[in-house]
Amino acid sequence: MKRLFCCLLLVLSLLTSTAFAADFSDLVILHTNDTHGYDQRSDADGVNGMAAVAGLRDELLAQGKHVLLLDAGDAIQDNNLVNFSKGASAIAFMNAVGYDAMCLGNHEFDYGQDVTLARIREARFPMMACNIVVEATGELFAQPVTIVRKGDHKIGIVGITTPEAATSASPMAVAGLKFLQGQDLYAAVQKEVNYLKALGCDLIVAVGHMGSENFNVGNRSNDVLENVTGIDIFIDGHDHAVKNLYVGGALLAETGSYTKNIGHIVWKDGQWQEELLPFDAKRTQDKDVKALIDRVADDVNAQLSKPIGTSAFALDATRDPGVRTMEMNAGDFVADAFLWQANQATVIDGTTVDAAITNGGGIRASIPAGTVTLGDISRAVPYNNVLYVMTLKGSDLLELLEAATCATPRAIGAFPQVAGIEYTIDTRVPYENGRQYPGSTYFAPKNLGSRVQITSVGGKPFDLDATYHVVTVEFVVRGGDAYGHCVEPGAIESTSIGYADKEAIVNYLKEALNGVVPESYQEAQGRITILK
Repeated sequence: MKRLFCCLLLVLSLLTSTAFAADFSDLVILHTNDTHGYDQRSDADGVNGMAAVAGLRDELLAQGKHVLLLDAGDAIQDNNLVNFSKGASAIAFMNAVGYDAMCLGNHEFDYGQDVTLARIREARFPMMACNIVVEATGELFAQPVTIVRKGDHKIGIVGITTPEAATSASPMAVAGLKFLQGQDLYAAVQKEVNYLKALGCDLIVAVGHMGSENFNVGNRSNDVLENVTGIDIFIDGHDHAVKNLYVGGALLAETGSYTKNIGHIVWKDGQWQEELLPFDAKRTQDKDVKALIDRVADDVNAQLSKPIGTSAFALDATRDPGVRTMEMNAGDFVADAFLWQANQATVIDGTTVDAAITNGGGIRASIPAGTVTLGDISRAVPYNNVLYVMTLKGSDLLELLEAATCATPRAIGAFPQVAGIEYTIDTRVPYENGRQYPGSTYFAPKNLGSRVQITSVGGKPFDLDATYHVVTVEFVVRGGDAYGHCVEPGAIESTSIGYADKEAIVNYLKEALNGVVPESYQEAQGRITILK
């Protein structure tokens, strides 16, 4: 009887606990994603900034709310505010704000794995991923989950990183890492969700840098939710989209990017609801966090204010529609700079470099009209990608262009901005997958030349059997994005020219253009034709 009585008490206790935990009205979840170092408030750009996130957290705590603060990756790279410290300043800002957890984004690897691990050590919150495996040991690269207590709530959080990181981060930076995808990804996430539930968590939150782009089918946030049970909320990132929907009963939420919105999830009418908070110039900023950011910004701006030249118009690197979907004047300018620099360097004796390709996703910001500074150029090309000259056949060049435009007219980071090449994309013809590139989520074209036609290279008619010399960034040479053909045996040969992307642009503007961007760059120059 005594044992039966104890059992009844235990059951009653569990029922009471479960009923209590079902009321989350005292809990608010704040979230960000793809901040990319845009951590200082900017009224002109509609950026809330980290001090505003901290101010909002302060206000909610003062109201007696419990606040869970999460980030869905890509925090340490892109804006010069964080680039100079290789992301250390971004982590310092997030520490000051009081983040509880984040997942690793693909751009957390841009400075190399040693730097990624250093940022993980510096963070006073876990930086997680349940699906990144160190191939040499079979161990996970990062902590997969964490449990956070907020009031009476025991919250389990699992981190997930897009398998596309194998190619959308610098391939050299993720060498030796395996990013689980497809069924292996779902199994890894389900294992951690089950683990968290077994430990009595009353709320399961997935923080995933995954996105929902069509070319990544099988490895998206919505795919995870359709194949994994037990997730209550999925906070997403990677595709810079705004999301507020339910998939399989779970809330799928994303803010866009750059803290232009602050994610704000509350328990209302018996379900989790996203109440996105847009930019508000009157939003209160935490004074201490603002002071920290302002000090770092002043130091960085002093280094970057050096003038390089002038332009009477902006070189537009808008993302979508923009450098990821079509030819842009910024793409023409950057590709021309690479081609000019390659032909100034002695790479292959007696050889002229015919053309240049750069992935549109590598051009991260527009260069504004007026005085062009070192900071403007650093914002445009923040990766310090070394330039390489590829030697390849015309058929290999055609495959690179066709694979890199597999998603066109939808945005894709691989989209080839070019110099010395004229080509046409017929988007009326569907892209059919051929072989999958090694270690990639992308596929070769099944029918080469069905969607892309090259008219000329180096001012001469294109020849499938000719040998061409094409300058590009190391990211492409290493098989980044959809350029997996570059790492297939025998496809290309490559030689470094000894200059990085930023150096080439600075040198081109100062030396070849005498410090003035000519009017010929005011519009895109007609190198790429897109048939719709």
